[in-house]
Amino acid sequence: MPKLNILVGSMYGGALDVAEQVKPLFEQAGYTVAILEQPSVADITGDADLVLFCVSTTGSGDFPGNFVPFVRSLREQSPSLTSLRYGLIALGDSSYGDTFCGAGRALDALLEDHGATRLGERLEVDAMETFMADDAAIPWAEEWIVDQQLKVA
Repeated sequence: MPKLNILVGSMYGGALDVAEQVKPLFEQAGYTVAILEQPSVADITGDADLVLFCVSTTGSGDFPGNFVPFVRSLREQSPSLTSLRYGLIALGDSSYGDTFCGAGRALDALLEDHGATRLGERLEVDAMETFMADDAAIPWAEEWIVDQQLKVA
């Protein structure tokens, strides 16, 4: 079975909840899924066929505390990620203006700088419009699976 790693950056549990809600969709599509709350660079350079990031934004566009060591390691190690195929669900609050989904946007740019390929569009979930982030994430994940032909025979 192909493997999907879901890397979670969450301060209050919203991004983790999204990861847990979309996990069964990928399992139904034939994937073995691991949710990683303390991710490492090895989780995106190892044996995963696909990676999904679920990342919330804190403060002034910052990464959640559990995700900071991952980002720091990624910047320090600067690995080639040309074989990485990923999706990104970014959670934020538009009342913060320019820093809305800042962590997700920064992660997307960092991954692109290292040669990774994002599959489809980044989902940005606005807490001002969507009370439960999984209400936006589940339909996005369902469409993403179909659009990227991720179903396994």
